Amino acid sequence: MVDFERARLTMVDNQLRTSNVTDRRLLAAMGTIEREKFVPASRQALAYIDEAHDLGHGRAIPAPAAFAKLVQLADVRATDAVLDLGAGLGYSTAVLAQLAHEVVGVESDAALAAEARKALAAAGISNAEIVVSNFEEADPHARGFDVIILEGMVDAVPNGLFRLLRDGGRLVAMIRRGPTAVANVFVKSGDTVNSRAEFNTSLPPLTTAKKPDEFVF
Repeated sequence: MVDFERARLTMVDNQLRTSNVTDRRLLAAMGTIEREKFVPASRQALAYIDEAHDLGHGRAIPAPAAFAKLVQLADVRATDAVLDLGAGLGYSTAVLAQLAHEVVGVESDAALAAEARKALAAAGISNAEIVVSNFEEADPHARGFDVIILEGMVDAVPNGLFRLLRDGGRLVAMIRRGPTAVANVFVKSGDTVNSRAEFNTSLPPLTTAKKPDEFVF
């Protein structure tokens, strides 16, 4: 039987800390959230290995270290409202909920979204919700966010997402460059968005399913 608590601590020490993840709040969150509750049942025993978990239909859960480095780049604060694009089964949303005031997780696959809602409820997380939508079609008239995180590689960031950022808001995304990707952080100042590249890594592509009937923001 897998000792998930030990596996979780080993993940923090051997995957996150060795990847220059130094944010204490983030390390504590990932050392607390039970990742095994947010992966497919068939993958629970492998929940803490340093690789992505395939969810089918072009969706995946990023590997712990790659995810943590992306979140650290976003500099999530306790007062922030966060938009988590590509929530999968809810693990990323659960972690972000430990760091921020509120989190909206967006998932294009309605079945995955339903499971993510159940997992968040079972974990007792009350400051996060999961909605079904294609990330490219985020409503530009929706309320603003302090942080937007894309949980997968993209060729480019849809311009509509920048309109969802509040002044001073940060958007982090892995921009595809051949077989890998470059982590970029975009910071909004008034009507201007400035960006900088930080590091190379690999994440599963952020693909979306056919537009669902449900749309909530």
